[in-house]
Amino acid sequence: MPNQQLCHGSKRQINSSLGLVRVGWQYRTPRGIHLHYQRLASTGSGITSSDTPTSKSESSSASGSSSSPSSSGPTPNPSQKLSTRPSDLPPDWDENPNYDVQAFKDLPSANFGVNQHIVINDEFKEALRQILWKFRAPIRYAFAYGSGVFPQTSSSSPGPSKPHPNPSPAISTVQKGNGKMIDFIFGVSYTQHWHSMNLQQHRDHYSAVGSLGSAFVSRIQDQWGAGVYFNPYVTVNGTLIKYGVVNLDTLCRDLSTWDTLYLAGRLQKPVKILRDDPRVRLANQVNLISAVRTALLLLPPKFTEQDLYKTITGISYLGDPRMSLGAENLNKVSNIVKHQLPNFRRLYAPLIQNLPNVSFQDSRCSSPAWVDDPDTNATLAQDMDPTKRGNMVRRLPKNFREKLYFQYQSKYQIPQLEFNKMMDQANDEDPSRIKRKQGGSFDQKIAGDEQVSLNKEVSVAITKIIKWPSWSQSTKGPVTSGFRKAWRYSIEKWGKYREGQKQMALDSSVSGSWKAQDHEGKSS
Repeated sequence: MPNQQLCHGSKRQINSSLGLVRVGWQYRTPRGIHLHYQRLASTGSGITSSDTPTSKSESSSASGSSSSPSSSGPTPNPSQKLSTRPSDLPPDWDENPNYDVQAFKDLPSANFGVNQHIVINDEFKEALRQILWKFRAPIRYAFAYGSGVFPQTSSSSPGPSKPHPNPSPAISTVQKGNGKMIDFIFGVSYTQHWHSMNLQQHRDHYSAVGSLGSAFVSRIQDQWGAGVYFNPYVTVNGTLIKYGVVNLDTLCRDLSTWDTLYLAGRLQKPVKILRDDPRVRLANQVNLISAVRTALLLLPPKFTEQDLYKTITGISYLGDPRMSLGAENLNKVSNIVKHQLPNFRRLYAPLIQNLPNVSFQDSRCSSPAWVDDPDTNATLAQDMDPTKRGNMVRRLPKNFREKLYFQYQSKYQIPQLEFNKMMDQANDEDPSRIKRKQGGSFDQKIAGDEQVSLNKEVSVAITKIIKWPSWSQSTKGPVTSGFRKAWRYSIEKWGKYREGQKQMALDSSVSGSWKAQDHEGKSS
């Protein structure tokens, strides 16, 4: 079916943080700021050029720091033609992406990936960036995530927990007195070099493993689990944080192939990118479009936004040991989507517009206020044509697609020699040639499977990707963070699990009460 562009309106609204005019949920470049927008496209923040220090205190700290933002890319030529909308993408941009891209100007379009930059309170954003400046080791890519940045409950009353020793007013305001540890991921170019510098500056962030040196620390990071080294419960700039360190190559590989889905899954949900990198931005856009395609395979012809975003969010929790060991709130997926619906919309709506087989089918999308309306749950429809759905299967991330193929090889009992021949004929991974990833008969057979069976096979394939890296990453925690911090973290997670159980019991009780009242009303 053609992609219907229903989401447009005549009323224009200015998004000052992006330097764009919003028409409906689309963003256009207003007259007179083309040069500003060219700078936007070339900087890593994707929001403004303020990733570089703007205050005197920042400038002084930056002058002696090796961690100046990698996001400060060169400004493109003023004559360069700009795309007018973040959703404007070259046809088949994800067919043969150049993952060796070195500059933002070399991305598929001038404002490519701007949807990844979720807008948050400016003072809060600056407080998070100030934390990054306390690290002398070079951080090339960074994002903040989790309930400490994006609330997952509607509670506004202060809680008993006061984890931050001396937080900035912006952090206290955003967290509404419910102090929560703020989670970060730092992408670095050279793992051992980074830990060497960080051990010299922040030896207290590490457990006893740090005394064995940066070579041992980096070996634990890269060869155990999902390739991330976490330092939890450390205080930086008066704020309690947890930060994970990952090599950029590991991060990009996971985003583009779903190698472990450990970080790719986190980036499928709204996060606040604080420093950007062109390679990561490209790989993450592939990750996001892959998440949409996977969700579409699991959804019926018509569904709602919340159905789509819950399906996407649930991908990364399949096989997660925390969900089976009572170490996570069982309502987590629903809570994330319910309280972050506008952010999910900003993240995925531009990508949905560019897919040929799915579109919004809701007249409410014509309202300019729709993109920011948390109460609107728009309807979507997808084309169930087997050829188009087969193309989606063929364009899934390599590691996930291969596991899905093996699932169906077993289901249909295809002999190994025949299966190998089929895979050789479908192979288009040769970088020396350009070939469209068109789904073959096997891809179409998978996509055309009965929905319940397809959902089962997709879930099993994803679980196989996630289960071992997540388990081994969890076992790494007590070693890298120390047993005291690991135990504290476990206790807090168990508390969230119990909170989720109470909420489920309450919801069940309320639902039962309403059903009983409805039954009595009908009887009378």
